[in-house]
Amino acid sequence: MREKNISRWAILFLVGLISLVIVFFLNIMLGSVEITLSEIVRCVVDPASVERSHYSIIANIRLPRTLAALAGGACLATSGILLQVFFSNPIVEPYILGISSGSTLFLGIVILGGYTFGMGTMSSLGLFTGAFIGAMLVMIVVIFASQKVKSITTLLIIGMMMGYVCSAATSVLTVLADHEKIAAFSIWTMGSFSGFTWDHVKILYIISTPFLFLAFLMSKPLNAMLLGEKYAQSMGISIRPFRFLMVLVSSVLTAVVTAFAGSISFVGLAVPHITRSLFKTSDNRIIIPASCILGAVMAGVCDMGARLVLSPTELPLGAMTSIIGAPIVVYLLVHNRKGNV
Repeated sequence: MREKNISRWAILFLVGLISLVIVFFLNIMLGSVEITLSEIVRCVVDPASVERSHYSIIANIRLPRTLAALAGGACLATSGILLQVFFSNPIVEPYILGISSGSTLFLGIVILGGYTFGMGTMSSLGLFTGAFIGAMLVMIVVIFASQKVKSITTLLIIGMMMGYVCSAATSVLTVLADHEKIAAFSIWTMGSFSGFTWDHVKILYIISTPFLFLAFLMSKPLNAMLLGEKYAQSMGISIRPFRFLMVLVSSVLTAVVTAFAGSISFVGLAVPHITRSLFKTSDNRIIIPASCILGAVMAGVCDMGARLVLSPTELPLGAMTSIIGAPIVVYLLVHNRKGNV
């Protein structure tokens, strides 16, 4: 039985990786200007042979945007897994708990309020730091509440209320801000991987790669946590430091995406459910890398759909992830034999 599962997992991983490669190339090829596969190859092998305008589109617009979308999807999916284990609840994700709203509020203070906290300008790393602080502040409140409240439903409501408070504060900033800043901020809050520069991509990958790897290293303790904190403690896991590590990794992965791409919902919720359903296991040694691949594919597909569905008008990425993610989650919940995912 174990060998059968391994064979099945290997096939699913192979299909996922092939899908990832296909989505990667389609995101670069498709758009208002069509790029051929041969042009993409020549762009790497012999850049001089590629038409200057096409080379600029590939190298400066579509390639960094595609790389950002794939990394962003992997980060949000992994963050969702960590939070679902942390709260022992399958419907938890950064967006629902208000973590994304916390990041958005802090960035609203920077973008709308013009506060740079003593710095002349806010660099890309500064934006990430701000988003991380906002995410951590919300998580601290939610964690503190989790110590006082035993009901998971109540805890989720507290998380959502924190999200509403952050959204309300952001709305106040929006009313008081200049119209030009409001326009830029409104586009950002809808979620989009457009406008990614190579500097943004570099910071995204430098920050996310070690934390994604750290999340994978946490797989065995996470598996123990699935069986309850008492069981995990009996296996030699220090609960408090490990819970803090889970929150830290989840907040960093959420913040680094929100800082540059805005608030993107449903990836952190839908992808872990889809992965568990496909692989028919809760073993995080399998689920985390598989979710990274599937999250990257979902974000890539949604970003491509946002660009192409009503081209040349671009749809909000958050709308695309909700349109695709919500029906999938509902379908899995309804058709799961046990009545839960």
